[in-house]
Amino acid sequence: MKNWIKGTNAAVLSLAAVGIFILLTIFLHSMKGVQWDLTANKKFTLSDKTVSTVKSLDKEVHAIAFTQEGQSVVSRQIKDLLDEYHKLNDKFTWEEVDPKKKPAIAQKYQIDAYGTIVFEGNGKTKSVSSSELFGYGSDQTTYTYDGESKFTQAILDLISGQKHVAYVVTGHNELPMTNASEFKRGLENEGVEWKDLNLFKDGAIPQDAETLVILSPQKDLSEQEAKLITDYLADKGKLYMTVDLAKDMDKWTHWTKVLDAVGVKSQNALVVESSKTLSSDPLTIVPQYGYHDITKKLEQQQVIVAMPGVMSLTAQTDKTGFTASSLLRTGDQGYGKTNLAPFTSNTRLTQEVIKKTDADLKGPLDLAYAVTKDDKPKAVVIGNGLFLRDDWIAEQSNRDFALNSVNWLSGQKELVTIRPREEKAPQQVYIALSKQKLIYWGTILVFPLCFLVLGGFVWWRRRKG
Repeated sequence: MKNWIKGTNAAVLSLAAVGIFILLTIFLHSMKGVQWDLTANKKFTLSDKTVSTVKSLDKEVHAIAFTQEGQSVVSRQIKDLLDEYHKLNDKFTWEEVDPKKKPAIAQKYQIDAYGTIVFEGNGKTKSVSSSELFGYGSDQTTYTYDGESKFTQAILDLISGQKHVAYVVTGHNELPMTNASEFKRGLENEGVEWKDLNLFKDGAIPQDAETLVILSPQKDLSEQEAKLITDYLADKGKLYMTVDLAKDMDKWTHWTKVLDAVGVKSQNALVVESSKTLSSDPLTIVPQYGYHDITKKLEQQQVIVAMPGVMSLTAQTDKTGFTASSLLRTGDQGYGKTNLAPFTSNTRLTQEVIKKTDADLKGPLDLAYAVTKDDKPKAVVIGNGLFLRDDWIAEQSNRDFALNSVNWLSGQKELVTIRPREEKAPQQVYIALSKQKLIYWGTILVFPLCFLVLGGFVWWRRRKG
C-alpha cells in the first residue's frame, strides 16, 4: 500500500512539473519581444549607437538580402539582426530576394553575387556584402562578426551622407596609421575621410581640411610648418593631437606654439599613479573621467580606458574665448616624473627611477582636454597616442573613447556613444594595488587560516564526544 502511495505521489509530482514547464513555456512565448542576453560582453544586445540611429528614422529605409533559394547564403545572424532593427522602428523593413527568380530587381541594384544586402532610403542606396561582415578571429577556430557596425553605418550614410575630411600630418616620426589601422577603419566607418599631409613637401594645408590630426610626433617641426598650423587654427581649423614621450621633447618650441594656439600645454612629465599601479606595468594608467559629452556614456556604463605611458597636460586659462574641459585625470596619488632621461634611454627601468621625488609634479594631473572656442568644438589633445595602436585600441573601452573624441570634434554628437561590440578579445584585468594586496593575503593567509581553525574546532568537538 505504501509503495502504491509513493508511486502515485511521484507520478503526480512529475505531471505537475511537466504542467508547470508547459505553462511557463506558453507564458514566455506570449511575451513578444522579451529576451535576455546572458553573454559576458552582451554580444546580442544592440549598441546605443544602433538604437539611437534606428529609432530616429523618420523616413522609410528598406533592406534587400539577395539570397539563393535553398541555400543559407545569408546566415541566421544576419536575419536575426535585421529583425531586431525592424523591432526598433517600423520604418525599417527588409526582405529576401532570389536574383534568379526576380532578375529585374537584381539588375536594378547591379547585383552580381549572392549574399549582398542592399539598403535603400532617402533616394540613395548602400550595398554591403556578407563577406565584409565576417573575418578571422583570434585563432583558427573563431571568427569575427561585424554586421551591426556595417548595417548601422549603411543607414547613417543613407540619412546623412556627410563626409568629414581629416588630414594626418606626417614627417616628424608620428605614429604611422599602419599601426593604428583599427582606429582609422573605425572612423572611416563613421564618415571620416583620411588623407596624408606632409607640410614641408605640400607647403600648405588644403582648403577642405576640416580637422588636422597629429599623432605623437617624435621630433619638433620647423618654424614654417608651425606657422601654417597656427594660422589654420586661428581660422576655422580644428586640431586632434596626441602627445607621447619623446627624446628631448622638453626642448621643443614649435609644437609648443601649436598647443598654445588651442590653449593647452604639455608639462613634459610622465605620469605614474601608485593607487592604480599594476605590478606588471606601473606606467599603465587607468584614469578617472571628467564631466563631458565625450566621456559621459563611458562613465554611465562604468567602463574604463587604459593608457600606457601617459604625459600630463595643463590648460592655459588666459586664452580669451577658449574653454578647456578635462576629459581624463589621475587621482590625488598620481604624480608626474619630470626627469624623462631614464625613460628615453636604453637603460633598464627600476623602482628607484619610478619612485616619487620632490621634483615631480603632484596629482591630480590632467591627461586629456576637449577645447571649445566660442562654445564650438576646436581641439582634442590627449597625453597619449599609444592607446590608438592596434594592440591597444581593443583594450577595455579605448576604441569608444578614441572615436568619441574625434566625432565630438567634427560635430557628430549622435556618434558620441557606445558602439557595437566585436568578438570579445582577451582582456587584461586592471586591479588596484590595495585589491592586489587583499587578494594576495586572502589566498595566502586568511582563507587557509580559516580552514585550519574550522578543522581544529571540528576535531576538538569530536574528541570531546
